[in-house]
Amino acid sequence: MSFYTKRTIALSFIIATCLVAQAQFSLDYQAGIVANAGGGDFAPHYVAANRGGTVTQTNSALLQAGLWHEMDTTQRFSYGFGAELWTGYSSSTDYLRYVEPQGMTPQSQHPARFWVQQLFGQLKWRGVFLLIGQKEHETPFLNAELSSGDLIMSGNARPGAGAAAGFVNFQNIPFTRGWVQIAGEMGYYKLGDGHWLENHYNYRNNFVTTRYWYNYKNIYFRTNPSHPFVFTIGGQAACQFGGTVVRYKNGAEVSRTKMDANAKAFFRALIAGSGGGNKGDSFVEGNHVGSWDIIASYRFKNGHQLRAYYQTPWEDGSGIGKMNGFDGLWGVEFTTAGPAPVSGVVLEYLDLTNQSGPIHWAPADHENTPLTDKATGNDDYYNNYSYNGYQNHGLSIGSPMVKAPLYNLDGYMRYTDNVMRAFHVGIKGDISREWHYRALASYRKTWGTPNFPRAGSLHDTSMLVEATFTPLRVPGLEARAQFGLDRGTLLGDNTGALLSITYHGNLTFGKK
Repeated sequence: MSFYTKRTIALSFIIATCLVAQAQFSLDYQAGIVANAGGGDFAPHYVAANRGGTVTQTNSALLQAGLWHEMDTTQRFSYGFGAELWTGYSSSTDYLRYVEPQGMTPQSQHPARFWVQQLFGQLKWRGVFLLIGQKEHETPFLNAELSSGDLIMSGNARPGAGAAAGFVNFQNIPFTRGWVQIAGEMGYYKLGDGHWLENHYNYRNNFVTTRYWYNYKNIYFRTNPSHPFVFTIGGQAACQFGGTVVRYKNGAEVSRTKMDANAKAFFRALIAGSGGGNKGDSFVEGNHVGSWDIIASYRFKNGHQLRAYYQTPWEDGSGIGKMNGFDGLWGVEFTTAGPAPVSGVVLEYLDLTNQSGPIHWAPADHENTPLTDKATGNDDYYNNYSYNGYQNHGLSIGSPMVKAPLYNLDGYMRYTDNVMRAFHVGIKGDISREWHYRALASYRKTWGTPNFPRAGSLHDTSMLVEATFTPLRVPGLEARAQFGLDRGTLLGDNTGALLSITYHGNLTFGKK
């Protein structure tokens, strides 16, 4: 019985039990069409970014349908479930692949014509929840609509399938009289991008790792939100582990290593630095990445809010100890209490140029070395010596500002430009009760990676304008139009427009 079959049976059992347990329940449903067209190798950056990996190609015509039941967080016991399906056409892109005897040959690739975006069931008891299945995961504290993207969990890539548990929103910590609250979660997932990696990898040099697991956790502490000033501090951590690493040299397979996915590996993925036991791991289990997050917000008497935040990334002990200088995402956000011509503004600066210095030397990584000192630099954000970068289906699980493997037309399945600086601005507002707008713009400059720096630099300017129409005469209907473009040497010159029409409704069954 496959993993996905077991997941479907478990979800069906949970949903059936919950429906029997309550006399009345409601279902939300949504159906829509998404179409985009343009020129270039891919959809423009902001058309594709932070939307769960659903639109990436230059041209697409997709249908989407979803059905879900929301948990009632006001009840002691509650449940929820959901499913979302996508189908349709997306244009193809050529990736280079080594084929004997021709050598490097273009191979046409396109996204699946049908896929399950979400399929999950969840239970709530008091202040904690349990989730089983595949559910989209957004940033825990950034403005997903206006931000450039969270460094660890942005909602940019497709979700994985697994199980998670944690607190429902923020909960009061006992004995603090409501002055300090806690939020957090932890989960294990299987990322289903094995076929994607095998289809896009060049099979010439380097490696490809497939069928691995993914662990994600976060924890945050917040002061009393009923006061004007609120301070939040915490962090996120993630790990890719397990799977099979296959290495190639000049078109020939030279090694195949199956990484552990036993109980010990699951524990070591949870606690970074516990020591790896696989041939492909010298110090820790899998590919760890994380961030320390700080947020300070002030609510004015009229309800408007001003927030400042900072995310600092880490890949190993040097980053955890904040030895990576100015690196991180620095942002400020202003939002109004209600609709306004300008209801939200975000300004962000992203710096990933320090990376704890250019050198990494750990004596334990080398046999018979007389050098006992160590230098824990060369963090190489999102990359790892045994895993294909911090990605799923080619897109960054973290910040989409860092160019992901999807965009490597040479079939190299790792990040090539993580030493970078970027500026981003997002703005939204309400023209009327029916018309809303959003605009995003960024400039970024990259210098390769710590291991493979570029002789020069690459740059990119990306922009998006969006208009949304929600007619009052037809509640639940939404029409959205976007126009985006990229200009520069990093992503190329991509131009495109997107139109989506969705309808959201609700059904209520049973009696109170």
